[in-house]
Amino acid sequence: MAISNIRYGEGVTKEIGMDLQNLGARRVCLMTDKNVSKLPPVNAVLNSLAKYGINFQMYDNVRVEPTDQSFLDAIQFAKKGEFDAYVAVGGGSVIDTCKAANLYAASPASEFLDYVNAPIGKGKPVTVPLKPLIAVPTTSGTGSETTGVAIFDFKELKVKTGIASRAIKPTLGIIDPLHTLSMPERIVANSGFDVLCHALESYTALPYNMRSPCPSNPINRPAYQGSNPISDVWALHALRIVAKYLKRAIRNPEDREARANMHLASAFAGIGFGNAGVHLCHGMSYPISGLVKTYKPKDYNVDHSLVPHGLSVVLTSPAVFAFTAQIHPERHLEAAEILGADIHTARIKDAGFILADTLRKFLFDLNVDDGLAAIGYSKADIPALVKGTLPQERVTKLSPRPQTEEDLSALFEASMKLY
Repeated sequence: MAISNIRYGEGVTKEIGMDLQNLGARRVCLMTDKNVSKLPPVNAVLNSLAKYGINFQMYDNVRVEPTDQSFLDAIQFAKKGEFDAYVAVGGGSVIDTCKAANLYAASPASEFLDYVNAPIGKGKPVTVPLKPLIAVPTTSGTGSETTGVAIFDFKELKVKTGIASRAIKPTLGIIDPLHTLSMPERIVANSGFDVLCHALESYTALPYNMRSPCPSNPINRPAYQGSNPISDVWALHALRIVAKYLKRAIRNPEDREARANMHLASAFAGIGFGNAGVHLCHGMSYPISGLVKTYKPKDYNVDHSLVPHGLSVVLTSPAVFAFTAQIHPERHLEAAEILGADIHTARIKDAGFILADTLRKFLFDLNVDDGLAAIGYSKADIPALVKGTLPQERVTKLSPRPQTEEDLSALFEASMKLY
């Protein structure tokens, strides 16, 4: 198991200057995006850096849903700056970008594709020492503060891929629930759907001891290993928090208890999936995001079309879990019960339908777009969506049930309309 150090509590951000002082940091790179740079979380970090006399340079050009080009821009900044520590303040896009900048600045001779996941990149193991990275998440979704994964859109192929290595995990995640109070309603919802799918997918993933062959050297052991007894604990706990608090956190921005708990659930699910991995909802989400045409979500202040990551993941969840449930149906049934289904008279063979219905009801209650058709896709797009899913072997092969191209087509078709 590999997990970042985590510090949790209201107002803990004010300690970040001391942390950097304790690390002996002389030149710090502070990364964020244009929207977050104007919000209280960045202000709290700046105040702490000033108080403890930390010398820093700010990079606020991170793209929401990063691309290979936006990663390269940030990497260029990091290489020029010769930093000895990094601070990322924002959602998964910012933290992931900062991980990549830290990696390539520490390995200046590497080509960009050297560390990108195979089959798109070379997937080389990371053997260079990285600088300390402190992550300050401002959304309750990706759990990126706990994981060794950085995701981006590879524009040329119109697919999302990423870098996965324990070596790029943040040194410390500062989880300050005060930062969630500035999140608009739809961002809370879409971030929360990511937590929901992280928990469901890692709990239902192919078990760790059913994967083969064993890597010839531990350095080649993947970050995503399949469901396992420790990840299961975190995944189920995160799922229970989502069931109890997500609707409250979306509906009432003043509900500090709900927002604080969702912030914690995001990290818990991150610890679970950061070691177990995710499977089909995530594998299929990457082309859904990558092939976006004109969709612009409510509450997102962006100048480009985008499908928020949590939304792209959750729209296929009813179809996916109906498909995977014939393997480990008891786990699917347990998840449905946590999310509110009455399973007292349920038959085990109906587990997939029960979980799918429970998810549909959950999404309907939260005004989620009615399937892929509502965000601009049609049946004509299915071949391209399938083609974009095929390279995502890092996650699709963690599905408990193997899938053919025909299976993927059927799953996309079933996700065109939800209700």
